[in-house]
Amino acid sequence: MKIAFLLHNAYAIGGTVRSTLNLAGALAARHEVEIVSVLRTADRPLLAASGKVRLVPLVDERPEADTYDGGHELMSRPSALVPPTEVLAHRYNALTDERLRAFLDTTDADVLIATRPALVVLLAEHGPRHAVRIGQEHLSYDNHVPGVREAQNAAIGRLDAFVTVSARDAADHRHHLPGLRTRITNIGNAAPRSKAEPSDLRVPLVVAAGRLFPVKRYDLLIEAFAKVVAERPEWRLRIYGKGPERANLRTAIDTMGLNDHVFLMGPYATLEAEWSKASVAVVSSEWESFGMTILEAMHAGVPMVATDCPHGPREIITDGTDGLLVPPSDPNALASGLLRVIDDPRLRQSLGTAGRTTVQRYAPRLIATEYEELIAELREARTPAAVKLRRRVRRALGALLPGTARPSAAAPPETAAPPKSSAESAGPRPLRPKAGCRVDARGGVRISVAASGVPVVPGVSEVSRESGVSDTPGHGLTLVLRRRHGDDGEVVRVPLEREAPDEAKSPWTATLDRAAPTLAEGRWDLHVERDEDGARRRLRAGLVEQRGLLTAGIPDGTPVAWRIPYETKDGFLALRAFHRPAHAEVTALPGGDGSIAVEGVLHGAELGADAALVGVARGEDLPDFEEPAARTEEGHAGEGRAVRGSRARGGGRGFHAQLTSLPDPAGPDKAIWDLFLRPAPDAELIRLGRLFDDIVDRKDTDRYPAVALTTPNGASPQARFFFTVTNDLAVALS
Repeated sequence: MKIAFLLHNAYAIGGTVRSTLNLAGALAARHEVEIVSVLRTADRPLLAASGKVRLVPLVDERPEADTYDGGHELMSRPSALVPPTEVLAHRYNALTDERLRAFLDTTDADVLIATRPALVVLLAEHGPRHAVRIGQEHLSYDNHVPGVREAQNAAIGRLDAFVTVSARDAADHRHHLPGLRTRITNIGNAAPRSKAEPSDLRVPLVVAAGRLFPVKRYDLLIEAFAKVVAERPEWRLRIYGKGPERANLRTAIDTMGLNDHVFLMGPYATLEAEWSKASVAVVSSEWESFGMTILEAMHAGVPMVATDCPHGPREIITDGTDGLLVPPSDPNALASGLLRVIDDPRLRQSLGTAGRTTVQRYAPRLIATEYEELIAELREARTPAAVKLRRRVRRALGALLPGTARPSAAAPPETAAPPKSSAESAGPRPLRPKAGCRVDARGGVRISVAASGVPVVPGVSEVSRESGVSDTPGHGLTLVLRRRHGDDGEVVRVPLEREAPDEAKSPWTATLDRAAPTLAEGRWDLHVERDEDGARRRLRAGLVEQRGLLTAGIPDGTPVAWRIPYETKDGFLALRAFHRPAHAEVTALPGGDGSIAVEGVLHGAELGADAALVGVARGEDLPDFEEPAARTEEGHAGEGRAVRGSRARGGGRGFHAQLTSLPDPAGPDKAIWDLFLRPAPDAELIRLGRLFDDIVDRKDTDRYPAVALTTPNGASPQARFFFTVTNDLAVALS
């Protein structure tokens, strides 16, 4: 059977895209499946797609591509097929109309499934009559504007079936559309098992994820978390996603002084490694059509606290068993639910364990089976009565007459393997290395390169651990780290070894300890080099698991080393290395009432009685400044605020410095000072920054509001802390 999905943009990030890719991949195990993406905005899908699923883009929006459609004359004409009130109506035009109509006129698919209202309308009006036509609802009946609601309602009656993701929403549709012959039913979204390790529930971290839209009520969550912080100041909240509410949420964080506790993380293509860092997950929405984030958190064993909103959470969560449900639009109730789970480790464990059982109901193979059963029933209903009668007669006769069992298909004759081409026999296949990595409890980074992408000559030799050199050159692999923007010769080589030497499909692995090999500070790109022919290719990133960085101990010695593996924007594996003789870790940046302050912990050096916070000016016309830095009792720096990694996981000495004034700028331009700690009068300056967790770039996640400070001339400019591209701290005056 051939099944085709109509999707707005398979190359984007979103719940509908994720659920469609999951379902398509599961169906592709037994059927021919294709996803028809109206738009193409990237070279490859941002979310993982099964290699068995054919992707068919219709309109290419990539300006650099040879197939770019931006100059097509029909792009400037409005769509005549899509309801003008559709949220994404501006993305449709006469060209998308033409391409969609052409596809529907020529497809040989047995089943067509449309995934959003505009496509449901198109499928109903122009879909081929030979195919089973199914519409999907990924929102809910009450969450479409009137024009879209009316257009989709009219279209549903011309479909074979309409599938919602919750039972309540299916009931709502049947109530509002009485008398329709169209089958209206509900099937949940598919949620594949996470490849990441489940959470150990040790990190004081709450995670929320979704579009930054008003319906998600992240403003309510931030208000609730302020109440959590008042009782549990060591806990933090990360909100993943993008959307138009970001600026409003940033204002709320600033107003409530939660900048050391609440972080807007931006969009992530996949969150499985992020859920495994959390100890609590939260949904604060006014409504949820389903709740993919609930399932993702459950796969990671993370207990969920969700508002009991229409429609999805209650159909997934059994309150008190595999999660908690709290009244919607009530920050006090949400805070109480969070604190209940935060304060009770046993409850966290039991809810998380039960959630991992609950989520198995949404395994892709089970959801795919539900769709197969629905399709079979729809196809049977389409079959004429005469055909059904003939089938029954044939089955009856077959049961009565001996020797009429249906013959099995003859096995194809065995054939010899085709001879290798001259290109294959001339040398090894090209390298296409892909690697996942995991940070261990000591902060070491274990790299695991899939064997399928690194073909080598059979019989790989052992590698000497002392010399790091293969005793039979030409038969092994080497991990090559090259520092970005460094000298051409700034390369570190680490031998890769088979995890299981006797298994050809076993991955090649190497572990980079936190202090060895020594890596200069900077960003390092990772490559694989084959000894046999010297071929070298950059490593594509698989799953990057950083959870160990949030619990790894921080040795109080010198040098101070910290390494963060991450996936680059173009999909490669890289390493952010920090390597300093000493470091002053910023734990909190409180501000208000005409002052801003720095609280932190010093590592790799002794903190004397006459320590100072030093601002080194950027620009010759701007003076430096210096303020006393008082020593605080270990474990008391940042009391009542966020307890960051240093004091919880290692040694060091706490310090505090307050700024009530800054030098007058020499001109109208913004004045900037990089901040250092001088631990003693004659000591070297030590850079202030935030290194000790899993965040590679803090300039967008760790944001602080401006505070009015006085200057010697009596002006009151705005001073604001910010983190640089190297995660170091600076202060700006404007």
